[in-house]
Amino acid sequence: MKGLTFLEENKLGTTPIRRLIVDMSWPMMLSMLVQALYNMVDSYYVSLADPKGFLALSFVFPAQSLMIAICVGTGVGVNAMLSRRLGEKRPEEASAVAENGYFVYFLTWLVYLLLGVTLGPRFVGFFSSDPQVVAYGGQYLTIVLCGSIGMCMQFAGERVLQASGQPVGPMIIQGIGAVINLVLDPILIFGLGPFPVMGVAGAAIATVFGQLVGMCAGFFLVHRKPVVKLSFRKFRPDMAAIRDIYRIGMPAMAMQSLGTFMTLGLNKILVLPSVTAAAGDAPVFVLGAYFKLQSFVFMPVAGLNNGLTPVLSYNYGAKHHRRIVEGLHFALKLALVIMGLGTLIFQLFPASLLAIFSTPAEMMETGVFALRIISITFLCAGATFIFSGAFQALGSPNLALILGLTRQIVIVLPVCLILALTDPALVWFCFPAAEIISCLLAVFFYRRLRLQKIDRMADA
Repeated sequence: MKGLTFLEENKLGTTPIRRLIVDMSWPMMLSMLVQALYNMVDSYYVSLADPKGFLALSFVFPAQSLMIAICVGTGVGVNAMLSRRLGEKRPEEASAVAENGYFVYFLTWLVYLLLGVTLGPRFVGFFSSDPQVVAYGGQYLTIVLCGSIGMCMQFAGERVLQASGQPVGPMIIQGIGAVINLVLDPILIFGLGPFPVMGVAGAAIATVFGQLVGMCAGFFLVHRKPVVKLSFRKFRPDMAAIRDIYRIGMPAMAMQSLGTFMTLGLNKILVLPSVTAAAGDAPVFVLGAYFKLQSFVFMPVAGLNNGLTPVLSYNYGAKHHRRIVEGLHFALKLALVIMGLGTLIFQLFPASLLAIFSTPAEMMETGVFALRIISITFLCAGATFIFSGAFQALGSPNLALILGLTRQIVIVLPVCLILALTDPALVWFCFPAAEIISCLLAVFFYRRLRLQKIDRMADA
């Protein structure tokens, strides 16, 4: 590594921490907002084509979330290990981490391909007996799983660029894929020009094609301005590097996957006879709409978190106590501002938000009530999210896993089930209960981690 390579590497340890976090985060925040937009557009066009298609996407959403969770968790391991090796001035080992990261993502795609061939519509059939909903969901899930090599390799490129101190690269990768998807969605769903009407399958094909273009952009950017040197001609899997990636990434993967199991559990609870007798399909429809809408609030915080992770990891490896504390506190303030704006929008304009998905009039009252109740603790969710990312970056991923379990499984599902069996109209209060308890737990963990690990750096 020479000249420019060291300049790119060292900025994680020398640039003023607040400016560094903004510089590292804003491209990811912008690209994730674009990603949230094309997820929204997917659902918008599908809801126009057929409301049952939107319902099918709501049932498929947990499976898509699980795919992304595995890729994100793997990326946390690649990102943290690569940033730490650069912070420790070990460029050869950093390159080995990056190469093995690509290899692990390729294996992940092979697993998705197998699931795509075998899973089919059986997944959606677990939640719905409507043959049209099952058919729509099966088409979409099969296409997205089998074509996910673009998503996997896109993640690999993003994490290598981000951990190397090149935050604009991931924005370009995601942005290109998102724009391609936005353009193709109406063309393939409604059959514009020479293309036949493909409906839900068209939405899936547009998503896969956008990811493939993003993958190609990632390969180009990684090799155009390398901070780590990648060479696959003589590549041999390094089990030590792979083990390190998964040692850090598995808790993050498990934590990210909790959202999938939460959504699966909520979907199953919301189709219980006690709920459907009171509100029909409205709760499932509203839950699906909520997850699409909340991405515009949570995705920017996720981008901030992704920008913060390599900064904290690098400075943890370099033992820069002040930069770690100042960076984390600054990220918390930014997250609270974002979540505060999100709370205001959800409280003031819930009906307008739901109207995006052509929400039937009979479901609107349920939806407005739900969005207002869920959003009252967005601030708590934002703080918990940043603390979780910090715990992963600072070598304490198990704390993040405990937070995720508390927030998305231990509290929300039992409370939702109890309310569904007693007063189904109040099921939405399970979200505030989980957010408040998990936020308090996150603050407790941070204070303990700071005393045991972070503050001791100042004495070293």
